[in-house]
Amino acid sequence: MNRIAQIIAGLALVGATAVSMFAVGFAAGHVSAGGDALSFLGGGAGTSSAAAETPDDLAALFRPFWEAWNIVHREYADQPVDDLALMRGALRGMLESLGDPHTGYLTPEEMAIANTHLDGNFEGIGATVETDVTTRYTRIVSPMPGSPAESAGLLPGDLIIKIDGEDILDQDITTVVGKVRGAAGTTVNLTIQRAGQTDLLDFAVTRAQITVASVESRMLAGQVGYVRINSFGDKTGGELERQLRNLLKERPVGLVLDLRGNPGGYLDTAIDVVSQFIPDGVVMLERFGDGREKTYEARGGGVATAIPLVVLIDQGSASASEIVAGAVQDRGRGTLVGEQSYGKGSVQAPHRLSGDGQLRVTIARWLTPDGNWIHEVGITPDVVVERTDEDRAAGRDPQLDKAVELLTAP
Repeated sequence: MNRIAQIIAGLALVGATAVSMFAVGFAAGHVSAGGDALSFLGGGAGTSSAAAETPDDLAALFRPFWEAWNIVHREYADQPVDDLALMRGALRGMLESLGDPHTGYLTPEEMAIANTHLDGNFEGIGATVETDVTTRYTRIVSPMPGSPAESAGLLPGDLIIKIDGEDILDQDITTVVGKVRGAAGTTVNLTIQRAGQTDLLDFAVTRAQITVASVESRMLAGQVGYVRINSFGDKTGGELERQLRNLLKERPVGLVLDLRGNPGGYLDTAIDVVSQFIPDGVVMLERFGDGREKTYEARGGGVATAIPLVVLIDQGSASASEIVAGAVQDRGRGTLVGEQSYGKGSVQAPHRLSGDGQLRVTIARWLTPDGNWIHEVGITPDVVVERTDEDRAAGRDPQLDKAVELLTAP
């Protein structure tokens, strides 16, 4: 790989490889220039000569595959069959057999969707989503701040049951995204199942052109600096440093780092971000399948390594956000406030396949500096503060209020 191509983007897209956005996605990572092609799937149009593409040492193992391929082409009632669809289905089936929702195959179209969020501009409703494997519907992980999804009242955990009256059971994420995305100013009608409520809820959401700043900052009352990171993209580290330097000129008494609703991004960027707040030492561990471990340390030169710090997290804070939060908590650098985070503790590497699509494969687990694996568990904040539906409807933010209180207390 020309650059670290690992991605900490978690959740599930199409048999589940990455969190996707409505009208966008995120955390696609940089693809390697030369991921090995799966040549044993590169057969012809149902001819036995396709088996010649299978490596000699795997010929016997894959003989049933090519037998099935030929039978389908010879006997299936509706001819001609779609060879591309068969190949893609075989890839997905192979990867799904691993039982890892974060390892999977993306078509070129799915790659385009998954890559858009880190670019920062798209048309849609602005929400990260995942496939709920239990219900087989699409679940909202987090509406983006200030997005049409948030303004309409959609909440983390909401299940999308219908889109414009059509039940979407068992529809893959790309299909769902395609139905929700659309031109700014148009409306999409979503039928939602919300935890704790018996009746389904209907929402009419007006799509918009959404520009997502990777980093936002401002001064709050009480002379507290506030920084929100919306994504961990290529430019996030540099933008964060610039905005921190500007905030520090205002001589804040403390900083709030808001990672709520941030589903992740590049691993390199997560290390860059946490290095702005932790001066040295271990910030993350990476453990590979063969038992090897890699230690990531703060890179030095951070501009906010001594100022009092509170980090806000919630159930939409995933992967790269959890790397930062976990390091701050384990290293005693600051206080975590909010709700339990999402819980994604694996690392994926992307590989472009010959001629078609991308493979994303889990290559390692990541652990906090103290060796904690937060996968499917999440990080428990030091101070648990819920933000209820009533709080959101009234524009209240008790989590941010608590952060300011902690930083301004005598």
